[in-house]
Amino acid sequence: MKNKLFMLMLVLVIAVLAACGTKDKEVTTGNEGTNTEDKKVLVMGTSADYPPFEYVDTAVSEDIIGFDVDLAKLIGEKLGYEIKIENIDFNSLIPSIQAGKVDFVLAGMSPTPERDKVVDFSIAYNETVQMVVTKKDSGIQTVEDLAGKTVGVQVSSIQEELANEVAKTVDMTVESRNLIPEVFQDLMTKRFDAAIIEDIVAENYVKRNDDLAFFPVAIDDADYKAAVFPEGSELKAQFDEAIQELIDNGKIEELRQKWFVVEAE
Repeated sequence: MKNKLFMLMLVLVIAVLAACGTKDKEVTTGNEGTNTEDKKVLVMGTSADYPPFEYVDTAVSEDIIGFDVDLAKLIGEKLGYEIKIENIDFNSLIPSIQAGKVDFVLAGMSPTPERDKVVDFSIAYNETVQMVVTKKDSGIQTVEDLAGKTVGVQVSSIQEELANEVAKTVDMTVESRNLIPEVFQDLMTKRFDAAIIEDIVAENYVKRNDDLAFFPVAIDDADYKAAVFPEGSELKAQFDEAIQELIDNGKIEELRQKWFVVEAE
C-alpha cells in the first residue's frame, strides 16, 4: 500500500514539474514574439541608381548607400524606427506608395504639381540646380545650342519635365531611360548629345570623366529634395520635425560634406 502511495505521489510531482517547465517555455517564447511584433519598422522606397543620393558600390558590397540612406537612418534613430530599404525603379516609386508597398520614399525626388496631387511631401532637405551635361568636344555651351540635338533624361524625373519644357522653345529631341547610368552610357557613346541631370549627380560623373562638362539650366524656381508619403500619412509631420532638427543641429550639413564633396580620381 505504501509503495502504491509513493508511486502515485511521484507521478504527481513529475506532472507538476513538467507543467511548470512548459509554462516557462511558453512565457519565454511569447515574450520574444511580442518583442518582434513591437519592433517599429518603416519600409523606405528608393531607386539605387542615383549617386551620391542612393547607389550600390559593387566594388565594396551589395548594400545601398548614399546621402538619402544616411538621412533615413538619422531620422529613424530620432523617431525610434528601424529602416528597411526597397530598391525600386524611379518611375514606380509613387505607385508603390499608393499601393502601400512602402511607407515613404527618399530618392532625390523633387515635388511637382502633378506629384503633389497624389502624395504628400516633407519640408525640403536639399536644394538643387539642374545641369546640362555634354562631351567637351560637343560644341554645346548654352541651352540654345541644344537645337537639333538629342537630350537624355531619366524617365518620370523632374529633369524629364524640364527637358520637355525646354523643347517647346528649343527644337531638340528628348529621350528617356529608366536608370541614370543608362543616360550617361548613351551620352558617352554619343547616342545622346547631352543629358539634363541635377548638379550633385552631374558633378559626380564629370569629376570622374575628363571628357565631360556641364553648365546650369536657368529656371525661375529652385528645385529641392523632399521625403514622400501617402496622402494624409502621420509620418509627414514626424519627418518634418526630424528634418528641421537635423538642419538646425548641423547633421544634414555633415551629410552634405560626406557625400557631396567629390574628389577627382
